Amino acid sequence: MPESHLKFHSANGKRRILVIEDEFINREILGYMLRDSYDLIFAETGAKALELLEEQQDTLSLVLLDLNLPDMKGMDILRRVKSEDVNAQLPVIVMTADQDAEVECLNLGAIDFIPKPYPKQEVILARVLRTIELFEDRDIIRWTERDHLTGLYNQQYFFRYAAQFDTFHSAVQTDAIVLDINHFHLLNERYGRHFGDEVLKCVAAQLLNMVHGSDGIVCRRGADSFLIYCPHRTDYEDILEQASVEMAGGYQVRVRMGVYPQVDRSIDVERRFDRAKQAADQVKNSFSKEVGFYDNAMYEKELRMEQLLEGFQTAVREKQFTVYYQPKFDVRGAESVLNSAEALVRWKHPTLGMISPGDFIPLFEDNGLIRELDFYVWKEAAAQIREWKDTLGRSIPVSVNVSRVDLFDLELPETLEGIVKAAGLEPGDLLLEITESAYTENPEIVNVIKSLRDRGFPIEMDDFGTGYSSLNMITTLPIDALKLDMQFIRTAFRGNKDTRLLEAVIGLAKSLELPTIAEGVETEEQMLTLKTMGCDFVQGYYFSRPLPAAEFEAYVRNLEQPGRKL
Repeated sequence: MPESHLKFHSANGKRRILVIEDEFINREILGYMLRDSYDLIFAETGAKALELLEEQQDTLSLVLLDLNLPDMKGMDILRRVKSEDVNAQLPVIVMTADQDAEVECLNLGAIDFIPKPYPKQEVILARVLRTIELFEDRDIIRWTERDHLTGLYNQQYFFRYAAQFDTFHSAVQTDAIVLDINHFHLLNERYGRHFGDEVLKCVAAQLLNMVHGSDGIVCRRGADSFLIYCPHRTDYEDILEQASVEMAGGYQVRVRMGVYPQVDRSIDVERRFDRAKQAADQVKNSFSKEVGFYDNAMYEKELRMEQLLEGFQTAVREKQFTVYYQPKFDVRGAESVLNSAEALVRWKHPTLGMISPGDFIPLFEDNGLIRELDFYVWKEAAAQIREWKDTLGRSIPVSVNVSRVDLFDLELPETLEGIVKAAGLEPGDLLLEITESAYTENPEIVNVIKSLRDRGFPIEMDDFGTGYSSLNMITTLPIDALKLDMQFIRTAFRGNKDTRLLEAVIGLAKSLELPTIAEGVETEEQMLTLKTMGCDFVQGYYFSRPLPAAEFEAYVRNLEQPGRKL
């Protein structure tokens, strides 16, 4: 985008005007009228005028143009100025006694006229000042509404103009489209920022070309995201193909696209593009599909998610969240012995019924509510451990999940310590499950985990086997046990039952003196195989499904009956 907004005043602090006039007396008259207010430079011929226009393009605020020059027509200069991007925004006032030329000059881009012979000085000064200020204001607006790199609208003005389009085209069906460049951050890292900027400008130019003539508008949002608002169309694959530009050197830029077709005008513009973004994210990691569409299924899911978010605080207050407990057994001896349990939260919604944790846990993680839910579960689990100590006369430690976001809380150790003390427990009664990925996403949180471990909280690395950790990390991280991911177990026993990797991991843990816990164990064959490999603890449907507290207590009492064996 030409930086026409940068109009540096001359050394004397005045705006600069180019006066193109071949008559000496006219130059003198204009000089007398304008010199006190403006910095003037003069051109007596068309050739000199074009030379000065090129040299002074960044400093000129206005051109005063005579139509009759000795070497070329003033009309040709005006036509030349308005055809070049760099000077197209420069205002031109034509000076002429030929009233018949006014219409043609206006069509070519002139903004005003000064008749000859010249009017009073105050009239000329007023017209010049009004023209300059008008175009400076327009330049400021243009600059603030545009992305500086691509020249596209920025998001704020884009949404405003999209709303204006709705106002004046109420009967036209429209589409909201989002395009994201695949792996743009890697492109910058590999080829440099300049190359990345060129990619953005090329994609922007292609998108503008695609909507040209259709009343569509385009915006750049963020680093590598583009928005299109346009009358409804169906050639989405063509848009995708045009935007997937090929750069110098043969680099092929690939994009993905989300479309919210025939938008609902009753929702605000920003929300429409949120829906298009959801559709784009649906194909983010797809190798076969590059265009996603927002449809009724996504709408129903969105409504459900909103309902869950809106009901969260009520659910906490009314204890709609119920903690279930799944037993973990020590399988090292001849008989399997109940060792501990894992706390698993369930939500019994008053209208939606029982909701799977797979639906609400990721939602709360994305919306910052997971910390409050975790705190709720910790307190419930601690109170239950205390109750079992009183009613069963024994301690049953419970594993609770500690989310990644929890680990950024510097007061987390004190919070957990306060919970166990309030329940009359020891830190060892509350086992902390921390996902394998949490250790690698931010190494600084390892210090928080060390602090928890130093206070006596046993640490279990959860979901081990999902592919994040290096062997070196396992040897240095604060861990008291490795918990093997459920999918890791299922994969090992699926099909040809290749359990070699599983056996190697258990062997590694043994060499590091780390107990292993296998979750998701469903059959006797799986349990016996894991036991033979040296796995220490097992949980899963083979022993029991997750149980509400009362049923869990009954389960434990049943285990304690004489002659009961597992």
